[in-house]
Order: sequence, then structure tokens, then C-alpha cells
Amino acid sequence: MPDSPLFTAAAIAVIVLAIAVVVGVGLKVMRSFRDLGTDAERATYNTLHAASRAGQHLRSGLQPAGAAKASKQLRVLLGCDALAITDTDSVLAWDGTAEELRPSLMRLAAEVLATGRTAVVPHAGHRTIAKAEHGNHDFSAVIAPIRSGSRVVGSVAALAPAAGAGLVRATSEVADWIAAQLELTELEASRTLLMEAEVRALRAQISPHFIYNSLNAIASFINTDPARARELVVEFADFTRYSFRRHGDFTTLAEELRCIDRYLLLERARFGERVQVSLRIAPEVLSTVIPFLSLQPLVENAVRHGLEAKEGPGHITICANDSGAFAEVTIEDDGVGMDPEHLRSVLAGHTDGIHVGLRNVDARLRQVYGDEHGLVIDTAPGEGTLITMRVPKSQPGHDA
Repeated sequence: MPDSPLFTAAAIAVIVLAIAVVVGVGLKVMRSFRDLGTDAERATYNTLHAASRAGQHLRSGLQPAGAAKASKQLRVLLGCDALAITDTDSVLAWDGTAEELRPSLMRLAAEVLATGRTAVVPHAGHRTIAKAEHGNHDFSAVIAPIRSGSRVVGSVAALAPAAGAGLVRATSEVADWIAAQLELTELEASRTLLMEAEVRALRAQISPHFIYNSLNAIASFINTDPARARELVVEFADFTRYSFRRHGDFTTLAEELRCIDRYLLLERARFGERVQVSLRIAPEVLSTVIPFLSLQPLVENAVRHGLEAKEGPGHITICANDSGAFAEVTIEDDGVGMDPEHLRSVLAGHTDGIHVGLRNVDARLRQVYGDEHGLVIDTAPGEGTLITMRVPKSQPGHDA
């Protein structure tokens, strides 16, 4: 029977159990919330999180799309009713209320952009839309300059019913923070330009020395072995096409090894059996992405500075191995070697005109992967040279 004492007792037990479960879950949630830290710690986390998200949107500089997304996070940081970001010519982004003030903002920001000093505009709403049909917003505006070096490149405007000292300081700090993000963007652009300049330097190194010698070698076969001359012309064309290509800062280990194969074929046409080569390549590392022209200059260094000055035949060994998260490439020659102190001077950039390839490749590897991934070079006079390069096999953002 539904109203029997047994049924009633069972129902009460179920209800009590359910209440206990709910209370337990509630206590767990409250405890979990407390585990996040104090109110000050949570506020710090939220501030850093919002700044991090805003910074991601400013990586391409002061652009409308990125500024629009960043302004949402920055308005939360300032706790203002509206926030705008401008460059020197126009309003790039507006987030919040009173967007009817947007057309007049550049006029209000003119003095800030000209002088580089933060300004407070009291009753900005009354000044700009006193006759607007949709009513007045009695806002004050704090407008702070965004500087890049000595130039003012834009501004941040925070609108609120009252512009107290706290909002003035906070808006200025946000403007300085945006400026720092823009400087990081410019630094990254400069870094990219530097890498491109270094690749051009390598190409310039290849151009006069290697091209002249290769063409001489090809010319020597035209009458005695026309078929060999034709083959060398094709290899020379393929090598120069790869070396002087205009796209991409990265390539694959496989492509770089093909380039080296062509290079050595042309050098052996000149040196004959004086240059002997051994390769030991692990297939699993062939797809590893490496900086463009990072191996060929090392092999060229082995030929020009190791074997060319050596009497009799010389040997170059090229190995590429799988080393866990890294691909390890070694280039070893049994040539004349060099003094370690002189090598340190070369890598530091204190010696001009020789071993340009070594210094260039070492600098680019450090720029891309960090100082711990520079070239490791073991050499001594008369003992040959062993060069080791380690690059990560997984490189998000680097495409061959």
C-alpha cells in the first residue's frame, strides 16, 4: 500500500539521501571555489588572463580586426562603460555603450596625438552630441597616447560617468601595455627581416665563389665529355633554383640533402676523387623542418676550408639521426681543421670575410630555437672538424 509505514519510511530515507548528496555536492563546489585562492588572487588571475587574451589579438599590430577583439578584454580590465582604440587617423575599435560618440572621438583625441600627453575630457558626451535625437550620455573621457619609441601611433580612450584619478592612471597603463605589445610585434618583424637578410648573405656568398668555379668545371667537359657537361648544367640549374628561391624561411631535411647532393656533384666535377662523401641518414627524420640553407653552408665550409687546403683526398661524412624529440645532424670532415680560439672569434662575429656560413647558420639556429640549439663544433688544427646540429622534430608554426 502506498501509505504503509514501510513505504513511508523508505520514501523518507530516499529523500534524506538525496538531500545529503546535494549538500555534499554543494560543499564540494564551494570547497573547489575556495581552492582557487583569495579574492585578490582571483582578481589577479582574471586580470592576467584578460591581458594575455588581448595581447594575442595585437600581435599583428594596430589593425581594426585585432583592436576590436582586444578592446573587449581591455574594457573589462578598466571597468569603464566604453573603450576605444585609435591610430593616428581613425577609430579602429569601439566596445561598450555610447557609440554615437565615435564620430567625434578623433577630434577629442587630436591634442593627445599631437602632444603625447594623457588628457581628461569632462562631459565629453555633452560636448559631442548635445543635440542628438537619442539623448545625452554625460560621459567623461580619459584619452592616453600609445607610443612607439618617440612617436605617438594611436590612443586609448576610456569613457565613464566620472574620470577619477584611478581611471586616469589605469588608462595610461593600458596604453603603455599596448605600446609594449606593438614593440614585441616590431621586434618579431625585425627578427624576420634579419633572418631574410642572413639568407641573402648566404646567397651572396654562394653566388661569386661557387658559381664561377662550377661554370669553369662545366666548361672543361664541353669538348671532352659533352654528356657529362649537360648533366652538370642540369644539376647546376637545380641547385641555383633551390638556393635562390624567394619563398619560405624553412625547408625539410630531405630538400636540403638534395641540395647538398647537387652541390657535391658539382664540386666533385672540379676536385675529382679528392672529395669523398659518405651519408648515413635515418629515414624517419627526412621530413623534419629546418631553416632554409642551414646544412649546405656547413658542407661548403667542409669543402672550402677543410678539404681544399688539404693535400690528397679528403672525406666528408654526413649523418642524420633520430634522437627522441630531436633530429641530430652531423657533418664531419678530415680536413685541416682550425684553432678553437679562432673559431670562437668567427662565431662571435669578430672576424670578417671567412667562415661566413658557419657564423650565419649558428646565429639563425639560435634565433629560431634558442641559444641551446646553436652549432656544436669540435675542431683542432690538423684534426678535421665535426659540426653537430640539433633541431626539434615538432615545430608548430614553421612550415616548409
